[in-house]
Amino acid sequence: MASNTKEIAVDMTPFFVIYKDGTINRFRPSENAPLCDDPQAPVQSKDVVIQPETGVSVRLYLPKLTNPQQKIPLVIYIHGGAFCIGSARSPTFHNFISSLVEKSNFIAVSVDYRLAPENPLSTTYDDSWSAFQWVLSHVNGKGPESWLNEYADFGKVFIGGESAGANIANDVAVRAGVSDLDLKVKILGLYLVHPYFGVENDTLYKVLCPTNTGGCFEDPRVNPLLDPRLKSMACKKVLFLVAEKDFLKEGTMNYYEGLKKSEWNGEVEIMETKGEGHCFHFFNPMSEKAVALMDKLVDFLKQD
Repeated sequence: MASNTKEIAVDMTPFFVIYKDGTINRFRPSENAPLCDDPQAPVQSKDVVIQPETGVSVRLYLPKLTNPQQKIPLVIYIHGGAFCIGSARSPTFHNFISSLVEKSNFIAVSVDYRLAPENPLSTTYDDSWSAFQWVLSHVNGKGPESWLNEYADFGKVFIGGESAGANIANDVAVRAGVSDLDLKVKILGLYLVHPYFGVENDTLYKVLCPTNTGGCFEDPRVNPLLDPRLKSMACKKVLFLVAEKDFLKEGTMNYYEGLKKSEWNGEVEIMETKGEGHCFHFFNPMSEKAVALMDKLVDFLKQD
């Protein structure tokens, strides 16, 4: 009797397995957090497809407004998940951004990019860049999304994310620095929560980006210190949030120290959480240290 067990070509547990027939099995099935359309709720949310041909979408968040005539700052969020799992609809990311929006009173756009390995790693960066450009298409109040037209203050924009999403957000900020942004757009800050900036012997990177035979540290997206565009990065300040026991900490600290010494003319700030590991705040968001991380991020967003 023939076996129904398919042969494994690449085993990237705990993320995914690629079989020799080309199919992929993810070990973390996608979940969708429910949206809220109640105008009396602390935060409303909705999904918008921005590229019907690719399925790239965003999830928007709007706090309860005390003065609907007043524009509020805009925060763009790019979720993590090692470039290969998760979505803007995942409850973990949804709940984090809902809390951030409620505490900061900002409008937020959470990007849902296409995942590797079905799509080349460059796709995750390009999708997020396209989403950023879509957001900025509302700067004159004539874009396709009413919330951004009516409520977003494009003079106060922040970009960021966590883990792989922080890395992608950094790339967006670098690309924005050498693009022709509308003069009304002011990117005030970049926030990097437990970001990925490479690790030694990165097997996952080699699977997701096999064309780069030099490894992750030779990729200027992963190692921005190699990118000559870094000096023009489009933000005034960068916040690094690191965890003492995070396996990604070394790469983060290398970038943090390098950025301070680079030709980029901005402010760099860092907060380290002692005794915690990678993205600890997602596992117990009401813990004292997770609340402190959120408070630090909110304070950063509210600085002038």
